[in-house]
Amino acid sequence: MMSDDKRFQNRAKLKKDKPKPSLPHTKKAGGNFNDKFRAYLALHAHALFFSLGRLLKTPFTSVMTIVVLAIALASASGFYLLLQNAEQLTGNLEVSNQISLFLKPTVDDLTGRKLADKIQQNPEVKEVKLITKEQALAEFRDFSGFGEAIKNLDENPLPTVVQVLPKNALEETEDVQKLVAELAHLPEVDIAQIDMQWVRRLQSMLELAHSGMVILNFVFGFAILFIMGNTIRLELEGRRDEVLIAKLVGATYAFIQRPFLYTGFWLGFFAGSMAWVMVTAVMLILKNPIERLSGLYEGAYQVTFLGFLESISLLSIAAALGILGAWIVLHYQLRQIKPD
Repeated sequence: MMSDDKRFQNRAKLKKDKPKPSLPHTKKAGGNFNDKFRAYLALHAHALFFSLGRLLKTPFTSVMTIVVLAIALASASGFYLLLQNAEQLTGNLEVSNQISLFLKPTVDDLTGRKLADKIQQNPEVKEVKLITKEQALAEFRDFSGFGEAIKNLDENPLPTVVQVLPKNALEETEDVQKLVAELAHLPEVDIAQIDMQWVRRLQSMLELAHSGMVILNFVFGFAILFIMGNTIRLELEGRRDEVLIAKLVGATYAFIQRPFLYTGFWLGFFAGSMAWVMVTAVMLILKNPIERLSGLYEGAYQVTFLGFLESISLLSIAAALGILGAWIVLHYQLRQIKPD
């Protein structure tokens, strides 16, 4: 029989000589990462649809919250769209921002036409239009309401008028004033008139409206955060026992708050969608009356709607505000819920 020492030596030798299996470290690590990533996606998918299911179980409460949020979002986006249409309108107003040159009574239409051709050659002038004495009298007869009285006049008292449209009329007001002064010194011109005050007022009003839009959007943004926070707080109180049990079994804050964050996402997304419908419906209602009014003034105004990128931005901002409002409340409230 072998002695114990020899038996131990043989066993150690066999263990030493036995080949060790090679471990595929890269493959194993990759497999673990894929498994973790699939599990991560599965958890988020479960929380996403679980939160949607809970909203559908309380349709009245959910719809009321979504409508309130949608009204706030529609007000902000509607004001933005109103400014967009106003800026489009001011882009067409330079057609009516003309310099009117009232020629001297002794200047006939032929001389006025030569003067108009001369002014047209000025590089600062975009367009020139001549209104003869007969045309001015006809327009006055049609729109003044004194047609019968004008028939009793011995001669036409109205002068020939040259209307000059300057380039960049709305942007370069100082250059326009210089052009007016230059045209006023022409020997054929009796009066050169342009009303720039309404242009300045319009620009000031648009700048004020832009500032108001920014302030209004911030106010509505804070309102949405508060409404969302209160909604999630009530949801958290209703599921207090579930949160306590989850904490007792060792669940992390990220795991507990995930369904509530997705609830905020769904509320924001649905509110943004409803706001888009509201704004689009209002613009569709106003589209035909505005375009008819524009046609009466010989305009080609087209109502602007929310574009694709603007619509995506609206939905994204609404969903982000929903998630942010939920996170703010959860960050504080979850730490207040502790097992007794």
